[in-house]
Amino acid sequence: MKFWLKKRSFASLTVLALIVLCPAVTGALMLINNKIGVPHETKKKVAAPAVVKAKKSNGPILVLPEAEWVDSTLSSLSLDEKIGQLFMVATYSNRDNRHYNYIDKLINEYHLGGLIFFQGGPISQARLTNRYQSESKVPLFIGIDAEWGLGMRLDSTISYPKQMVLGAIQDDELIYQMGEDIGRQCKRLGTHINFAPVSDINSNPNNPVIGVRSFGEDRDNVSRKAVAYMKGLQKERVIATAKHFPGHGDTGTDSHYTLPVLTHSSEQLKETDLYPYRRLIADSLMGVLSGHLYVPVLDNTPQLPSSLSTKVINGLLRKEMGFRGLVFTDAMNMRGVAKTGKAPEINLKALIAGNDVLLFPENVGETIARIKQAISKKEISEKIIDDKVKRILQGKYWAGLNHYEPIKIDGLYADLNQESSQALYKALCEASITLVKNDEELLPLPVDQKEELAVVSIGERSLSSTFNESVTSISPIPRYNFYDGPGSQQEIAEMLDHLAPYKTVIVGVQGLSSRPNRNYRVNPKAVSFISQLKGQGKKVVLCVFGPAYSLSYFPEVDALLCANAGGAEQLEIVPQMLFGETPTKGLLPVSTHAFKAGTGIKMHTTSENLMASSHPEKVGMSSKTLQKIESIAQDGISQKAFPGCQILVARQGKIVYNRQFGTLDYRTTDKVNDQTLYDLASLTKVTATLQAIMLLYDQKRIDLDQRASYYLPELIGTNKEKITIRNLLLHQSGLLSFYPTLWNRTKTKGGGLLPEYYSSQPDSVYSLRIAPKLYAKAAIKDSVWKWVVESPLNTKRLRSGQYGFLYSDLGFLTLQKVVERITKAPMDQFVNDHIYAPLGLKRLVFNPLNQFSSDQIAPTELDHHYRNQLLQGTVHDQMAAEVGGVSGHAGLFGTAQDLAILCQMNLWKGQYGDKKIFEKETVPYFSRLYDEAHHRGLGWDKVPSSGNSSYVSDMVSPNSFGHSGFTGTMVWMDPDEDLTFIFLSNRVYPSARNNQINTHKIRRRIQDTVYASITDHKSILP
Repeated sequence: MKFWLKKRSFASLTVLALIVLCPAVTGALMLINNKIGVPHETKKKVAAPAVVKAKKSNGPILVLPEAEWVDSTLSSLSLDEKIGQLFMVATYSNRDNRHYNYIDKLINEYHLGGLIFFQGGPISQARLTNRYQSESKVPLFIGIDAEWGLGMRLDSTISYPKQMVLGAIQDDELIYQMGEDIGRQCKRLGTHINFAPVSDINSNPNNPVIGVRSFGEDRDNVSRKAVAYMKGLQKERVIATAKHFPGHGDTGTDSHYTLPVLTHSSEQLKETDLYPYRRLIADSLMGVLSGHLYVPVLDNTPQLPSSLSTKVINGLLRKEMGFRGLVFTDAMNMRGVAKTGKAPEINLKALIAGNDVLLFPENVGETIARIKQAISKKEISEKIIDDKVKRILQGKYWAGLNHYEPIKIDGLYADLNQESSQALYKALCEASITLVKNDEELLPLPVDQKEELAVVSIGERSLSSTFNESVTSISPIPRYNFYDGPGSQQEIAEMLDHLAPYKTVIVGVQGLSSRPNRNYRVNPKAVSFISQLKGQGKKVVLCVFGPAYSLSYFPEVDALLCANAGGAEQLEIVPQMLFGETPTKGLLPVSTHAFKAGTGIKMHTTSENLMASSHPEKVGMSSKTLQKIESIAQDGISQKAFPGCQILVARQGKIVYNRQFGTLDYRTTDKVNDQTLYDLASLTKVTATLQAIMLLYDQKRIDLDQRASYYLPELIGTNKEKITIRNLLLHQSGLLSFYPTLWNRTKTKGGGLLPEYYSSQPDSVYSLRIAPKLYAKAAIKDSVWKWVVESPLNTKRLRSGQYGFLYSDLGFLTLQKVVERITKAPMDQFVNDHIYAPLGLKRLVFNPLNQFSSDQIAPTELDHHYRNQLLQGTVHDQMAAEVGGVSGHAGLFGTAQDLAILCQMNLWKGQYGDKKIFEKETVPYFSRLYDEAHHRGLGWDKVPSSGNSSYVSDMVSPNSFGHSGFTGTMVWMDPDEDLTFIFLSNRVYPSARNNQINTHKIRRRIQDTVYASITDHKSILP
C-alpha cells in the first residue's frame, strides 16, 4: 500500500494502515483517538528497527511503528517462542516462593505470552508482575478476571456492583464511567486485559453460573451496557473481552463442573444470544472469550464444546460475524472442556478451532510438544500460528507493551482507591434501586407522622441495625428487629403485637443470596410475617436488599423497593428514597413472577437536580487535585482544630466531592457522616433570615430603604428609629455586635442562673429549651427583645450622622422581628414553608432535638460560663438560646447536602429544577458588592480585598459570595464558576477559645485546593 507522506498526516496514515492490519484494533483506536508512541529499546525486550525499510521508485513506502514492531518482533521469534505466545497461565500473588519460582520457570522455559492473575493483593501482584516481566523476552500480556473491578480478585481494592445491579441503571454513561475507572486501575496495576464484560443474556432465572453476573434478560439493555463497559475499558487501553461466546445465559448447569447444553434454535441464537456480540463487534470490541458449551444447532458433534469447534469459532465468529480481534478460550482446566480429552489434545483443538490464546491451560510443556508435532504433521500450519501471534503482538502494541515500563509501587494503593471511585460506586448503587410498586402513591412517606409509622428489619444484626438507623436518622419512628429471623410463629405474633398501633410498616429484608439455590435465602417465616402484617390491614412498604429474582418469593405488598444488592450504600440510600429525599430511577433487569423486566416507577424529588454525583472531570475539575483535600482535613483534626467535619463541592449542579472526616467529638468513636447535623451559627443570617428578606422583597412586602421602625413601631422614639432595612443588611446600623448583658441579666452575682428565669425540668411555664437539660420561661423572649430595643448604639462608628460598618448579631435579630411582623408567622415556620419544604430540605432546621436524636448532632461547646453543660442539639449562641433557639443571627442546624441545595438555588438565581423561589434578578442584586472596604453585599459576605482572609481563597471570582459561622462553618458560591463550596465543623468543641481553624487557615486552604482543581476556568483568576 502506497501513501504519499506530503498528503497525509501521521495520524491519518496510522488509522488507514490499521484498517488493513486489524479492524478490531482499529475500532478501538478510533474510539480512543490517542497517538501511538514510537517504540524504544528496553532491557531484554525486542527492539524495533529505527529506519524505514523499503523504498520504491514511485515514492516511499511508509512502514508504521506498529507494523514495524510487530513484524520485527515476530521475525525474531523461534517456533518455540511463537507457540509460547499462545499461552496465558494462571498465577496468584498470595502464594509462596515455590509457586513464584514455578511461574519463573514457565516463562523462561516455555516463553509464555501472558499471565492471568487471580487471588492476592495489589502491591504483591505489582511486584510479581515486575519480576515476571523482567524474565520475558517479549513483554507479557497481564490479564485479570475483574468483572466488577479489581476487588473481585484482589484485597484492598474496589469492587463495583455486579452486572445485574448495573442492568437496572438507565444512564449508560455511568456504566461507561465505571469501565473507564476499572480500566484506569488495571492500567495502573500493569494489567492489559480484563476478562469482562459478561455479555450473556440471562434468560434462565435458575442459571447457576451466570445469574447476577449478567446485565439481565433484555438483549438491548445487555448490549448497551456491554458496549458502554467495553468502551470505558478500552479508552484506558485495556482490552475488553466479551464472554461467554456464543452465550451462556440460558443454561442450567455450570461449565466449571460439566458441559452445559444450549438447545436454542438458529433463530433464537441470532436474535438473542448472539445479538450483544454483534453489537460489540460492530463497535470496537478487541477481545472475545469462547465459552465451553454444547450448542447442537451450531455443531452437533457429540460432546464437543463450542470452544473447540471450528464451525463456531472460525466459522461463526470469524467469518460470519467478522470478528478480527483476539479470541481467548475460557479456562482450559474447567470440567466442561477438560473432561472431553487430555490437556494437550484439547488445547490443540482449541487453537485449530480458531482461538488465539489458551487461558489457564494445563500441561504447558506437553501441549507445546503436541503443537509442534501437529505442525510437522500438517494438522495446523505454521502460517496459522504466525497469524495468531501477529494478532497477539498487535494487541500488545496497542496496550503499550512496545515500550514496557515497570509498575511504580509508590502511591499504588492510593491510586487504586481514589475518592472518585467511591463516589462513582455510590452513584451506581443509587441509580440501580428500583421502585417496583407504589399503590396509591404511598411513597414518599411523610417524615412527621411518627405515630403512624414503624420500621422492622429482618436479617443479620449489623445489616438490620444499619438500615433501621438510616431510616430513623430521617424520621425518628419506632424501630424493631428480627435478627436472623423470625424463627417461629410465636416470634411473629409478638412482633405483630408491637406493631398494632401503626398504620404503615416499613419492612427491610437483608442478607439475601445472589444465587438461586435455596430461593436466594428468602426466609419462609419472614414471608409469613409480611403476609400476616398485610392481613391485618396495614400498609406495608417492603424493601428487598437482594437480586430482582428474589422478589418472586415475597407476598404482595403496597409499596416495593428492590435494591438489587445489600451493601452498606443501599442500606443508607433506600431510606432516603422512602422519604422522598432521593429519586428512584431504576428498572428491573429481569422478570419475576409478578413483574416484567423493565418495570420501575420513577419517583421524582425536588433535590434530584443537585444530588446526583459526578466525576469531577465531567464538570471540568481534577479528581487528583481534589484528593488533596483529605490531607488538609486530617491535618485540621490532628491539630485539634475540630473533631470532625463535612466538606462538599458542587459544580454545574453536580456534587463532585462529598466527604466526612473525623468524629463527633474527642470522647467517642462516633464518626461524622453525611446525615450529621451541625450548628451553623452565623450561616443562619444568610440561609434563613436573608432568604426570608429576599422573598419579601420579591413580594414587594418590604422596602429596603424604609426605616425598620415602620415595621416595628416600638423602635419609634428610640435611638434606632432612623435605621433602615438596608442599614441592617449592610451592618451599618450602629447596633452592637452582640450584647452579653442580655444573658448576664438572668444570672446571679455568683454566676449562677436565676430560678425566676430557668428550670432543669420543662413544664407549661418553663417551655423554652436553652440547653439539653435547661429550660427557660417563654416570657424571656419578650424580655430579650425589650433589652435589644433599649440597647445602646456604638457611637464610636458615627460619622457625619451616619454609622459605619460594625458586624452585628443584633441587627439580624432585628431583621427577624421585621420578617415576623410582616408575615405574622415565626421566622422558622416562614422559611420552612416557603423555601426549605419546596426544595425538599428536611435536615435544615431550628431546634433539631424536636425532630432528631442527639447522637445525630455534632456537639458544640462544653459551656462553663452560662449553661454549665455540654451543648448538643441546642444553639451555641447565647442570645439565640435565650429566645428559644430561633433567631435571625443564629440557631439553624443543617447538613452539607441540604445546604448545597439551598446554595445551588441561590447560585442559579432563585431557580432550582421546577421550583422558582426568587425572581432571577433578586439574588444578584443582594449579592453584589456594596461596601468594598468591608467586602459586604446586602447580607452576604464578599471577597476580602486584602487577600489575607483566613477562610476565603483569593482565587474566588469577584462575583462570588457566601458567609462563615462562629462554630467553624462556611458556605461560598461562585456564579462565574457555577461552583458551591461548603465546610461544616464544630471547632468550638470543647471550647470556643479554640481558634486553630483560623490559625491554620484550614477553610481557605481547602478552598484553594478546590479552585486549583478547576481545569476549565470560566472566570479570570485574580
